[in-house]
Amino acid sequence: MGMEGNGIISFGSGQPDLPPPKEIFRNLENPRLFKYGLIQGDKRLREALAEEYPGAEAKNFVITNGASEALDLVMRALAQEPGSHNILLCQPYYYSYPLIAEFAGLSSIYTQLKEGLIDLDDFQKKIGKVKAVLINSPSNPTGRVEAMETLKAIEALTKKLGVWVISDEVYKDLIYGRENYLIKGRHVITINSFSKTYAMCGLRVGYLYSPDREFIQKVVDMKVHTSMNTNSMGQAMALSAMRAPRSYVKKQVAIWERRRDLIYGGLIKLGFDLWKPEGAFYVFPKIKNVERALGELYYKYKVIVYDGAWFGAPGRIRLSYALDEKKIEEGLRRIKKFLKGKEKWLI
Repeated sequence: MGMEGNGIISFGSGQPDLPPPKEIFRNLENPRLFKYGLIQGDKRLREALAEEYPGAEAKNFVITNGASEALDLVMRALAQEPGSHNILLCQPYYYSYPLIAEFAGLSSIYTQLKEGLIDLDDFQKKIGKVKAVLINSPSNPTGRVEAMETLKAIEALTKKLGVWVISDEVYKDLIYGRENYLIKGRHVITINSFSKTYAMCGLRVGYLYSPDREFIQKVVDMKVHTSMNTNSMGQAMALSAMRAPRSYVKKQVAIWERRRDLIYGGLIKLGFDLWKPEGAFYVFPKIKNVERALGELYYKYKVIVYDGAWFGAPGRIRLSYALDEKKIEEGLRRIKKFLKGKEKWLI
């Protein structure tokens, strides 16, 4: 992760290479930004976030060290709730999900995706066995976006059964073609971050939102004794990012969509079998002999890709297109050279 230079073309880490909004660099001379802050997060930032969620208030949010800490806090808080200690994960999944659940004391049950999307029949068979379900749309690693009808069905079913929903929406602003549907309800915990939408990965500013104030207080009580407050300067920069013109995000999405078309079309032309992403910035093609492919691509062709097995999908590789078009084109040329004489690996 983060490896670059020496002629390497990395399709690995999902870190935007685009610039953050220029507004975030203003007014950073305030000495208060170097002090401890509120454990729950800067109130002005929470108030700004509340405006994006109907009926929300600043007290419904906790600002965290990226979405990763939000997920960790949420799962540890859920583990303290009475009832089942099972959590339902969609497979393929983001590679940290099972481990974060395990560290929290939860046991993972998996619903298998169908063509990269949730299979409601399989979902319904397993949802009664769990305390919570984790949804990620748009998805890392597939780049697929769940249909609104599917998300609404999950919203209704989990509410009826009293199952918590953790909705990981870090890519919600990076969708090509339509708006995302935000799952709602007192049983829903929304996770988000400033890393992807605003290209602010290194600042580690994320948040969680829940209408359930008791749950929020449990999370805050844990955060007091772990990471304490989130980066004060990062929160100030996040608030400035939210005040940037909406055109900033639209321009970014247009760039991601062009890159999507370039890498998807290029891989199809090379013979790969893959889903066309509707959001985020990942493709997830099939290939045989994955371990050998990863090693040869890196050591012989200086191309980094990730093993699909890390995401619960052996026989695939994940490529991030968070790099400029010239690098994508060069990476595709190298992959084409790598595939010479290995056409059967794509069957």
